[in-house]
Amino acid sequence: MSGGRSAVAGSTPPTPAAASWRAWLIVARASNLPTVLSNCLAGWLLAGRTSGMGLLWLCLGAALLYTGGMFLNDAVDADWDRRHRAERPIPAGRISHRAVGTAAGLLLAAGWMVLLAVGTGAAVWGLALVAAIVLYDVVHKHFPPAPLLMAACRALLYLAAAGAVVPAVGALRGAGAIAAYIAGLSFLARHESTGVRVRIWPVGLLLVPLAIVAAAHPAFLATPAGLCAAAAFLLWTLWCLRRAFYRTPPQIGPCVGALLAGIPFVDALAVPARDWGELALFAGLFLAARAAQRWVPAT
Repeated sequence: MSGGRSAVAGSTPPTPAAASWRAWLIVARASNLPTVLSNCLAGWLLAGRTSGMGLLWLCLGAALLYTGGMFLNDAVDADWDRRHRAERPIPAGRISHRAVGTAAGLLLAAGWMVLLAVGTGAAVWGLALVAAIVLYDVVHKHFPPAPLLMAACRALLYLAAAGAVVPAVGALRGAGAIAAYIAGLSFLARHESTGVRVRIWPVGLLLVPLAIVAAAHPAFLATPAGLCAAAAFLLWTLWCLRRAFYRTPPQIGPCVGALLAGIPFVDALAVPARDWGELALFAGLFLAARAAQRWVPAT
């Protein structure tokens, strides 16, 4: 899936340096970084932590791990991409396979070291996150339940953000909500390069976060902020799914990209957001992800 805009007659072509930087951003799937920060914010809030500096370090570590995982994904998938997605930067020759693989290892190591500086709990869950990232990248093309590993990565990010070796019930509940949502969109994403119409059952996983908050925090849904958060999540999810189920051929890539941008809506439900200020933070991260997807594809 091409995330760039088509060339316009008379437009100035990008310089080699700009083209190289954009290739790295594409490999990093950098447009998804606001959703990683949203997960960190949600886990942090669920744990009741207040140190702004600690949150900044946590976001840095998570961003490094996410980027390293995306680099490793493209490095491992280089041969598959040459056959099925030749526009990706490695098979297109815009960046080297060796450079991407080396950067992946360095970023994963650096990300875990930053989490180690955050605290013991973040380091323990961060180490599990590194293992899940590597395992997913190695097996995901040949292992049908691989979306569950991707879901585990986001859930572990929640637990690392919560910062406790034994996380609180709220953090576990939030991790379950984001895991279900990520599993649902990941099962949809498996059809991105096939053009095959997807089965409807992953939609059930996408809606699990709303079911969790309804069961655990029914009073929240009765507040104006809760109703707003639930409506934003539900309407955006259904709007995204129309591309997968009501277009011929199914537009899986745009559907999945839009669902990825909707992760902050899941986080707002999982916390649940206690005031309009917190809701505004999650809404801002959603808007940042959508804006970034105009320049860098999400998948």
